[in-house]
Amino acid sequence: MSVEVLTFGCRLNTYESEAMRDLVAKAGHAGAIVVNTCAVTAEAERQARQAIRKAHRDNPGARIIVTGCAAQIAPETWSAIPGVDRVIGNADKLKPETWAGLDAPPAPVSDIMAATETAAHLVTEFAGRARAFVQVQQGCDHRCTFCVIPFGRGPSRSVPIGVIVEQVRALVAAGYREVVLTGVDITSYGPDLPGKPALGQMVRRLLALVPELPRLRLSSLDPVEVDDDLWRLIAEEPRLMPHLHLSLQHGSDLILKRMKRRHLRADAIALAERARRLRPGIVFGADLIAGFPTETDSHFADTLSLVEACNLSFLHVFPYSERPDTPAARMPQLPVPVRRERAARLRMAGAQAAARLFTARIGQEEDVLFEHPDRGHTQHFAPLRLASGTAAPGEIRRLRVTAAAADTLLAEAA
Repeated sequence: MSVEVLTFGCRLNTYESEAMRDLVAKAGHAGAIVVNTCAVTAEAERQARQAIRKAHRDNPGARIIVTGCAAQIAPETWSAIPGVDRVIGNADKLKPETWAGLDAPPAPVSDIMAATETAAHLVTEFAGRARAFVQVQQGCDHRCTFCVIPFGRGPSRSVPIGVIVEQVRALVAAGYREVVLTGVDITSYGPDLPGKPALGQMVRRLLALVPELPRLRLSSLDPVEVDDDLWRLIAEEPRLMPHLHLSLQHGSDLILKRMKRRHLRADAIALAERARRLRPGIVFGADLIAGFPTETDSHFADTLSLVEACNLSFLHVFPYSERPDTPAARMPQLPVPVRRERAARLRMAGAQAAARLFTARIGQEEDVLFEHPDRGHTQHFAPLRLASGTAAPGEIRRLRVTAAAADTLLAEAA
């Protein structure tokens, strides 16, 4: 029997889930079900609880282990769910000895705020994926008023460059053509390492030391923490894909201050403008929150207009969700239907922006990484489908865009 891993949340969780799949299998716990939770929203937690109950109904004899951010923050809540065998904290979930010792009495979830290292684990197989993820950073030292993730992930800490290079080399040798560098706050990379290398220096050295890697992507970037080396790479390095995902959260300066973000609206616009000057045609995605406490119609209009001001093409929209013990949860709250309605309007604006990008690509040639026989993503991370024929998953092919549907490009051989 194989190990089943149910993953919720971010790309870092995706990476960690694959590491745990390997660790649990090597420890001899075939048939176990691991649930890797997320604490970003109440909805993410609800989905994880629902998945646990379903797994217990469908597999009454299976061992269910719960981990991830939500489990780290409130372990007693998750251990009380029927069918849960034990809860494992984020600091211990990538340690081989944790999974080797599952038959021993459960240990308490350790204090994540005392964590000082990242758990190194070589992952060379990502189930059902053509691109691979590499953890370069863990934790967060910032305290945005809406966020509980620092209490699930602990302080910011960086993976040494040599470990990252070793991982990427192994992935390329295993056949992966694209790697995504991921973490909780990757633009905070480096100050805890010897020499204090910034993210850009690490990426530059990685690309120099692994010349056989065809494509590299970065996960979410903070708008005011892009360093000079990274700007040079954006301008000059074709293997760094022309697609940046930005942690923007809002378009109103007042709301950004109440969120305790480190940037203002003008910083986001300036970043987008500078990136487009350096790399014409670059595409942006963004995280945005709708319905934050005290948000007025005018504040929300600032976020809507930011989509056009920054020329955002791919939006990841959250209706605001109160998180326990956060400052934002104590602010005056908007009605949930208002949050959902504004989130729907933002998603519609995002769909329209993506449609404009898709239309503009008609007639262009694209290098496409295939994740399925007939589907993949362009360098700009636009989804694309072959009009006819198939390709091998993991293959990069040059195609000509012939049409655009609502949610994808259509293409044929160039």
